[in-house]
Amino acid sequence: MQDYFPFDPDPKPPSFAVPPGATDCQFHVFGPPSLYPVRAGAAYQMPQATFAEAQRMHQALGIERGVIVQSTTYGTDHRVLLDALAQAGQGFRGCAIGSVLNELDDRELARLDAAGIRGARFNFLGAVNLAPDEKGFARAVSRAAELGWYVKIQPGQNGIMDSVALYEDLDVPVVIDHIGRPNLAEGIEGPTVRKVAQLLERGNVWVMLSNGHKISRNGPPWDDVLPIAQAYIRAAPDRVLWASDWPHPLSKTPPPNDGDLMDLLLRYAGDEDDARRILVDNPAQLFGFAASE
Repeated sequence: MQDYFPFDPDPKPPSFAVPPGATDCQFHVFGPPSLYPVRAGAAYQMPQATFAEAQRMHQALGIERGVIVQSTTYGTDHRVLLDALAQAGQGFRGCAIGSVLNELDDRELARLDAAGIRGARFNFLGAVNLAPDEKGFARAVSRAAELGWYVKIQPGQNGIMDSVALYEDLDVPVVIDHIGRPNLAEGIEGPTVRKVAQLLERGNVWVMLSNGHKISRNGPPWDDVLPIAQAYIRAAPDRVLWASDWPHPLSKTPPPNDGDLMDLLLRYAGDEDDARRILVDNPAQLFGFAASE
């Protein structure tokens, strides 16, 4: 199993005034293997990255809310996520791995929901070997709808076009991760970017402005990602989200400082008012955060 780089342990504050209620819409936790064993057949294992360490990063960045997303490393064993949610409190939500919707009974799904899980993530990235089949995906979406959960899409290595037929006509909320993972050589006219922009017109689809540094072909300061993120903001300013994706799983080079990644969001947004909408208002609407949280 390949070794991957850990997160930068010294997060620096962003260069702008982060508004109260700012939300990190996807981060992961990885606990000690003695407490949270890696599932058999897992494609990767990350260095330890606990919720306490995530809190330290969030405090440095001025983030008050977040969504903890289950890693494929643990499969349907959600103990690490549930324990993190118990520590986190009301300002945090969870996102389960999609296969729980087919593998767990109603009682167990109700337990996840009661703990704060509000969505399920389906992974079409071949490297993590848990992509759903068509029938299984349809069954899972039906149960997500019954629970009132959103459906989260981890795009494949070549964008969303290989999988989009499964979810482009759904009526539940759909979140597309990592800017859709487009090919930046194709620019804003590439098929993934055009399809994401089209889906955003439906009203139930959201896109997450995350992992721009991994998608970039040019490296820091990642200028080549700006036109695509800005195209999505123009298409649906009320349905774009931001996430750190901490601790940056599958990083083959040292990840950027998380403060630099939040500064990249400000460059996407163009001004602090639009940054506030992406960091506070949009996630509050999707994840159901109350004004007092």
